Amino acid sequence: MARNPRRAGKAVAAAAALAAVLTPPGAPVATADPVSVRKPHYVALGDSSAAGPLIPVQTNLPCLRSNRNWPAVAAARLGADLTDVTCSGATTKDLAGRQLGLVPPQLDALRRDTDLVTLAVGANDISLGTALPSCVRLHPRPAGLGRTCESVYTAGGRDRLAERITRTAPKITAALGQIHRRSPHARVYVVSYGTYFQPGGCWPREPVWPGDADYLQNTFDRLHTMLAERAAAGGADFVDLRTPSARHGVCAAQGERWMEGLLPGSAAAPYHPNGTGMAHAGATVAETVGSP
Repeated sequence: MARNPRRAGKAVAAAAALAAVLTPPGAPVATADPVSVRKPHYVALGDSSAAGPLIPVQTNLPCLRSNRNWPAVAAARLGADLTDVTCSGATTKDLAGRQLGLVPPQLDALRRDTDLVTLAVGANDISLGTALPSCVRLHPRPAGLGRTCESVYTAGGRDRLAERITRTAPKITAALGQIHRRSPHARVYVVSYGTYFQPGGCWPREPVWPGDADYLQNTFDRLHTMLAERAAAGGADFVDLRTPSARHGVCAAQGERWMEGLLPGSAAAPYHPNGTGMAHAGATVAETVGSP
């Protein structure tokens, strides 16, 4: 049945008048506030692969953190309130400890109401940051001669980098346990490292001998697998940056490169993601997360 608009208007006016009469003098009058929506709280933990050393603008000099790193890109896409404590050089030890004696433990950024956590760590536990530049060879390898980088790390039949990955695995599990305890309602994502080398490398454009390029990339792939396994076992999801960056490593053309090599062609640290790589990584993280 259609309502009489004049009668309805009088009823509203009467109700308002009655409310005014019943409200004591000086008492606050309730008003209809617009609905406020809290942004999801997102904490980014990790090392330089997420921090973005030398990518402008650097917002934290001890940690060489960029405001254009992939956590910032992902947070903007997700509409999240970001607390970014990623720090160049960080290991799993620095999640709960004070890095360099200056940087507070990264896990201290977590709150009980944190909604989303990303973790990008592990390479520095394995010393891949020093292994990569140690494999640079500015001269061609003589046929079957010359001490390769791989032979240094696998002397005596032991692959020392592979052993370090095995020793780092339980540290990732422990870190995930700490995250879940501090932020019990958060969705947690372990984020991998990007691709560095295409098969066989590209010496001399990137001065790492072909066999060493394969050895290094295989080591990163082994780390990638370990991180994915630990994420699954530790109640976290996994973000794969290896696959989308497969054609965009240090051997790619400048316009297609997401990862810089020994001599960066854009503002980024050697053997680290550049601004383009960070943009693509952030988009991948946001797409994987969906809605926090």
